[in-house]
Amino acid sequence: MSFAILLPSAEGKRPGGNPYAPDMFDYRTPDTFNYFSELNPERRQLIRALQKHVRKGDQAAHEKLFGVKGKTLEEAVEVTGDIFESPLMAAIDRYGAGVMYEAMDFQELPTGAQRRLLENGVIFSGLFGLLRPDDLVPNYRLKIDAAVDGVGKAAAYWKPLISPLLNGVVKGKHVWNLLPQAYQAAWDDDGSYRRMIEVKFYREDESGKRSPVSHEVKKLRGALTHYIATEAAESIDALRPWDAPEGYEIDDEATTFDKETKSGVLVMVQYPDWEERRAKRKAALAAEEAARLRAEAARKAEEEEDEPEDEEEEETEDDD
Repeated sequence: MSFAILLPSAEGKRPGGNPYAPDMFDYRTPDTFNYFSELNPERRQLIRALQKHVRKGDQAAHEKLFGVKGKTLEEAVEVTGDIFESPLMAAIDRYGAGVMYEAMDFQELPTGAQRRLLENGVIFSGLFGLLRPDDLVPNYRLKIDAAVDGVGKAAAYWKPLISPLLNGVVKGKHVWNLLPQAYQAAWDDDGSYRRMIEVKFYREDESGKRSPVSHEVKKLRGALTHYIATEAAESIDALRPWDAPEGYEIDDEATTFDKETKSGVLVMVQYPDWEERRAKRKAALAAEEAARLRAEAARKAEEEEDEPEDEEEEETEDDD
């Protein structure tokens, strides 16, 4: 098994955490352990710049920085000031309030699939650069494309820092790239992976016109991540049995792969008659499985018929 799943962080986050989280997992001290501990100094630098930006800014500046208003903005300002003292929580749980992570349904994954996701998932974060799903983080808010005074856009800040680390992680692996465009701007990949596949979702109307899925794409990415982790999927063909939400299916003609760059785009489409198409696919898969079982039974029966019968040994008596 050799794959990686690149994931965005979530805007919505669960509050709270463990106030007694061990320091060995704490990004806030210089001698701590986490999967990308090389980034700790830059993480602290960005946090301090963010806190300074918030202290000096007014409500209009805060709205521009965080991209939210009202109570959500008040919470964003509050958690920013408390980052160094707030309780910690594993990223996979912290982001559980987000649409994609809710659809990922980590807690319902089999134990082996949970382990695969923890070991092979890489999360892009506006405040922390790169995270593994079980890295402990505080509650916070900072989009990857937000601009912080004295630092600039988070994506540009992180790009030269995380690119070498990520290129090392994905070297020689099959990469599932589920990053939105804003997150991809934070990575300068060197093509060291075995292959990389982006996944795009479209809806097709009655006239045959297609439109990209927008907000609901988060739910689809989450469900896809759940499937990849469960099946340890390392190829496009491995996704064919996936019973995707609302009948999305692979469009082989629209799917592309460039052997030179070792990268491609997997296109999944929801057709107007998706329910009927899904029923036909299930019936075809059931027929294929039944045929496989019959062939297997026939092969075993033939092997049993071809086996030679044991010759009975004649008993002889020794002469006196």
